[in-house]
Amino acid sequence: MIPSIRCMIIDDDELDRLVLQHYIRQYQNIEIVGSFDSAEKAVSYLGLPIDLLITETNLKGMSGLEFRKLAHKIPACIFVSSHPELAAGVFELNTLDFISKPLTPERFYHSMQRLFDFFEIRKKCECYDALVGENCIRIKEGGNIFQIKMKDILYLEALKDYTRIITLEKNHCILDSLGNLLHKNFFDSFVRIHRSYAVPRHLIRGKSSHEIELAHQIRLPIGRTYKDNLSFFNP
Repeated sequence: MIPSIRCMIIDDDELDRLVLQHYIRQYQNIEIVGSFDSAEKAVSYLGLPIDLLITETNLKGMSGLEFRKLAHKIPACIFVSSHPELAAGVFELNTLDFISKPLTPERFYHSMQRLFDFFEIRKKCECYDALVGENCIRIKEGGNIFQIKMKDILYLEALKDYTRIITLEKNHCILDSLGNLLHKNFFDSFVRIHRSYAVPRHLIRGKSSHEIELAHQIRLPIGRTYKDNLSFFNP
């Protein structure tokens, strides 16, 4: 059961703001606590307990990206924008999703599923338990213990204070930030390529200016501030 989610909307286009409100009101567990046509008007609401921020990227005055930096304590953020070229940059700001305008019910539904998955993970995740050996870690998750071989990890994904461990068989989540994990010796073979991702060096198969390809045809974005981390890879 997903708990009640308190949502703030910022969009200087009145029609888009009304469309967002209409879509959100179809979900009984999401409460709109504020809807604003500028980021400046929303600043005074940052002291309230808010779980979800939905904001346009390009706002008059303070941009949505600038506001997100102020609203960094809000767990989930979804950007909406008429500028798809901004998508890569917003994921440097702890972003759950980026929706290109015009808004559609199908795309919004997909974003809400990602949102509910995020909060379900936060609810179920207990903690990182212990290192079992040089080549395995043990995860305590949802009352069960899972032993994961390091060689089976495809990549790590940051979810604010949590980290999702992606393997071919199952995805796991632990209560530890990606930054903290990468400082532990047993993740020495991983390289951070993005605010949200770290990958094992040996799984990298290709690299372009904006993304890498891993084994199993997995493609992940490269963050602008992490490009130097991949200087070792010369295809």
